[in-house]
Amino acid sequence: MNAAFATLLFAHVTGDRVGDWLITHGLKIVVILAVVLAVFVFLRIAVPPVIDAAVRRQMLGRPAEETSKRSATLVNAFLRTAEVVLAVVVLLMVLPELSVNIGALLAGVGIAGIAIGFGAQTLVRDTLNGMFILIENQFGIGDVVTVAGVTGRVEEVNLRRTVLRDLDGVVHSVPNSEIRVSSNYTRDWSGVNMNVTVAYDADLDRATAVIDAVGRELAADLDFGPLITQAPHVERVDAFKDSGVSLKVLGVTKPMRQWDVMGELRRRLKKAFDAEKIELRW
Repeated sequence: MNAAFATLLFAHVTGDRVGDWLITHGLKIVVILAVVLAVFVFLRIAVPPVIDAAVRRQMLGRPAEETSKRSATLVNAFLRTAEVVLAVVVLLMVLPELSVNIGALLAGVGIAGIAIGFGAQTLVRDTLNGMFILIENQFGIGDVVTVAGVTGRVEEVNLRRTVLRDLDGVVHSVPNSEIRVSSNYTRDWSGVNMNVTVAYDADLDRATAVIDAVGRELAADLDFGPLITQAPHVERVDAFKDSGVSLKVLGVTKPMRQWDVMGELRRRLKKAFDAEKIELRW
């Protein structure tokens, strides 16, 4: 009987304590989480249109595709950074409600920070380089670039890393500190840059006229014309090769459309050269 009474008394006291904790600390934790979640949702809703409007003002007159890529890059970087900041804020506000001494914890972190500070230098370099990449608009989401020896389409840019996907579908995560030179293939406009090699006994003037005519025809096409800013044309005799004479063909396209245009140009050139009995060489 005494044991049963003691058990009931313990349960009552424990229940009171749990109830008190839930009313005080537990309620605070719920409020903290709710407020931080509301802030994050607000940022996700409010920040994209604000950044988009600012980017459009800054890049007035630039191609719409470039503006969209710049806006998407900045929005992604801002929200990713906000996630980390809000997570740290939640941690620092919730831990005291769980009776964790933040002062002692921060002191310990400060001491440990001195020990690991040298190891974090790479992270600092990543962050600083990431800031310059974003500020200078070296590249953005959707661009095709070569960085640190890797070529691919940019899928993500943040303060720490750049994520690329190559033509094989392989995803490469490149620390920003490793990026010394960035080559952007799709900034503002893209170029048609290809060589067409014909046999040494071919009439170069005739071959040039055929290439230029096909380039003009492609620029006037209903499907490919809107992608072309300057029709592909023969710029010069580029080289004398073992197999034949190489003609340099240049043109200007909308960003990232040069590969589509060059593929169709090669197809049409093959048909035109066959019809004109001009022999192609490799």
